[in-house]
Amino acid sequence: MARTEQGGDRAGAFFLATLLLWLVSILFEILFNRRDELVYVIAGCLFFQAANWIVRRCISRDPLFVNTFVSLLHSSTTSASVVYILLSQWMKDGSGTMFEHTQLVGGAWPWAYKALCFSCGYFAYDQWDMLQYRLYGGWIPSILVHHLILLLCFTLALYRNVTINYLILTLVCELHSIFLHSRKIRRMVGIRDAESMIVKVEWVLNWGTFFLARLVPHILITAKLIKDSSKFRSGVELPLALFGMAGMNMLNAGLAIDLFGAFRREISPMNSNRRRD
Repeated sequence: MARTEQGGDRAGAFFLATLLLWLVSILFEILFNRRDELVYVIAGCLFFQAANWIVRRCISRDPLFVNTFVSLLHSSTTSASVVYILLSQWMKDGSGTMFEHTQLVGGAWPWAYKALCFSCGYFAYDQWDMLQYRLYGGWIPSILVHHLILLLCFTLALYRNVTINYLILTLVCELHSIFLHSRKIRRMVGIRDAESMIVKVEWVLNWGTFFLARLVPHILITAKLIKDSSKFRSGVELPLALFGMAGMNMLNAGLAIDLFGAFRREISPMNSNRRRD
């Protein structure tokens, strides 16, 4: 995540405006429509902002390091909660009914709604943090687009109380995000020896979770949506779900390219050493 240059100011203004509109919408739902359950969204924002302040005060004041550290915290807590939710439901009902259309669209597994609210709050916090410190680059920053898509999909699902379980399944990808963020922190603190065991193991886990926790689950979720498309009622649920998954799959493709490039750059010292030997 590179710091933006002057060309990204217009993009920043656009995404800041959308974030403010999102906040107004959330507060309106809580205060005027009495949607008290959405308080967990605000709790998520405040929790990760508090973590930001603590890291900034106690560990480092570098905005990129702080942002990455808090992102690692989110990935770790979200992964743990998603795994807990899925395992609990699996042990309770088994896989036979767990992935039925009615369960995925109209139901909400225990703690799923709260977990989704909390994660939604994180993405709002992270969007604000990146905008505040300009931790993005380009005319159309992919990370800001990613967060906007997630905020749109998550918030509408929370408002309508639909596809909650589908969205919990998409959050399995946070297992991979753990290793994306840990790699960035590792490099920031100066651990860059490509021949070290830490780096090698990290790359194995990085690629393994990319395929098993991000790429494959998102493709399977998309396939499930298409397969069950006739079971959706007329409305915005199916178009929104397909739009969200199309965006995620496109971003996953871009991430794969970036990850492969980073992998080649990081192992190049090893290749150079072999050639000299």
